[in-house]
Amino acid sequence: MAPRSWLDIAPDSPFSLADIPFGIITTPVSSSPHVGVATGEHALDLSVFALCSGSSDCRAITSHLEVFSQPALNDFAALGRAVHRENAGALIRGIDNALHPNYMHLPVGYHGRASSVAVSGTSIRRPHGQVMGNPTAEVPKPIFTPSKRLDFELELGAFVCKANKMGEPVSIKEAEENIFGLVLMNDWSARDIQAWEMVPLGPFNSKIFGTSGSAWVVLMDALEPFRASGIENENGVLPYMREGKEENVYDLNLEVELTIMANSIGVSPYVLTIYAAKSGTSTTIAGTNGKYLLFSFPQMLAHHTAGGCPMQVGDLLGSGTVSGTEPGTMSGSMLELSANGNNKIQLHGGDERTFLKDYNTLTLKGRAGGEEGGLVGFGECTGSIEPAITMQ
Repeated sequence: MAPRSWLDIAPDSPFSLADIPFGIITTPVSSSPHVGVATGEHALDLSVFALCSGSSDCRAITSHLEVFSQPALNDFAALGRAVHRENAGALIRGIDNALHPNYMHLPVGYHGRASSVAVSGTSIRRPHGQVMGNPTAEVPKPIFTPSKRLDFELELGAFVCKANKMGEPVSIKEAEENIFGLVLMNDWSARDIQAWEMVPLGPFNSKIFGTSGSAWVVLMDALEPFRASGIENENGVLPYMREGKEENVYDLNLEVELTIMANSIGVSPYVLTIYAAKSGTSTTIAGTNGKYLLFSFPQMLAHHTAGGCPMQVGDLLGSGTVSGTEPGTMSGSMLELSANGNNKIQLHGGDERTFLKDYNTLTLKGRAGGEEGGLVGFGECTGSIEPAITMQ
């Protein structure tokens, strides 16, 4: 049975007492960003809660109350999952090409950048880059232009809560305790730029212009009841990534909603993002599940550090596109939904898309569970497309 509270929480709220996601808030009496938790339609100010001895029953946190006054979650995350668990408990109770041979053996990835990781609600500028000018030319030559194949990628993001020293890998046995929590993540992509630059070293400008993340971090313990088995890996994995449990991913219902703003030219980015869903036409274009992953986050962390890479508290790992193996779930991007632009995606109101246009708003949604009052939700991860700037 889902835990109950004196607080009025709607039965279908994604932020039930089974969730307690952490985030950064401001209030009318405190404009400085600090830590809070989402509960229903409310946010509990943990700096005030701690000041009023609200955390006195949580002995593990009483000597670290200053973490709730910080403008980021890093200090709290660094306390470790045992403290996260006790603190949350106290709050509750008180396609186109064949896969490379390595695909089934390691979590294929690349190093990113933190500078363009943005919280939900931040607008994304259409990027410029080199694209192939004439694909049929005997000797292909690029042109420099705004991307015409702007795309989303439905992903999950995981935050690290424990650092490792340079040259000292994180073992697969330790990796799970080094993960703080998950967010929804949209790793925006410019497919035409990506197609030209990807070989031989992978994407660069096509993937660095923006990554959006949902505002509330759902702790791993809140997701524990929703463990599931991932995509079957018939090849198995090498011992350094071999986990002790088969259920190493999570049964999370994920959706993608595309909103088309009417008369949106000239609308400010703030208005565009905040009010798009209220004044535009929205269509749910994709649905899949968080269990459709070949590798778990502990496996990704073990692999990422296997060569000695030092991870820091607050570092973000992306799952890669979450795309299923069953009909209707292979939809983690416009690339997949439109078969690389060959099929038009039908939208409400008679509109259609193959890739994203200016002033389109993309919203990721995710939740686990079906019990009223016991939903574990991520909120939303939203971003709107601003037109490319004029470049000489």
